[in-house]
Amino acid sequence: MPALPPDLRRALFNLPEREKDQLLARLVALDPVLTEQLAFRLLEGPDALETRRAVLRAQVDDPVRGYHQTPNDLLVILRQLQARLAYHAKITDDAFGEVELSWRLLANVFRHQAEVTARLHGPTQPLLQHLTKRTHEALKQTARLHEDYHVELADAANAVLAALWQSGAAPLAREAGLPRQWPA
Repeated sequence: MPALPPDLRRALFNLPEREKDQLLARLVALDPVLTEQLAFRLLEGPDALETRRAVLRAQVDDPVRGYHQTPNDLLVILRQLQARLAYHAKITDDAFGEVELSWRLLANVFRHQAEVTARLHGPTQPLLQHLTKRTHEALKQTARLHEDYHVELADAANAVLAALWQSGAAPLAREAGLPRQWPA
């Protein structure tokens, strides 16, 4: 982001308070992400984080169940859900929630879509590649968290890793260098 020239910066800070407030409101309204971040921080309160997590938890638990026409249909749903998790983290700075829900999403796929993930062949390859990549990314995100969170996430991570290595994605996991257990 370019810096303001010093003269303009001084002039801006010398504006009457009311004009500055109006300019600030207009500028914030131009950025929908900033608007939602401010709404979360200033209006929703401390209980909102758990409420938002609960909504995402319900979204993560629901769509991977049941029958999907093709593995690509499931892949589209997974990508949409992962985008929602990333957006949640961007708005709330909830890195732990994003990682926890990512592990939950991956575990749900292996639990509810065992038939689809059992074999690596043409139609399932993009899905299994995505699951391998997302598992690798979740491991990296988990490692970046404080060590206290590692204890909370270890069971979920190990369950997903075990399911990944028992699925058709095992050759992809080997190729990606994923461990069979975390922490390795």
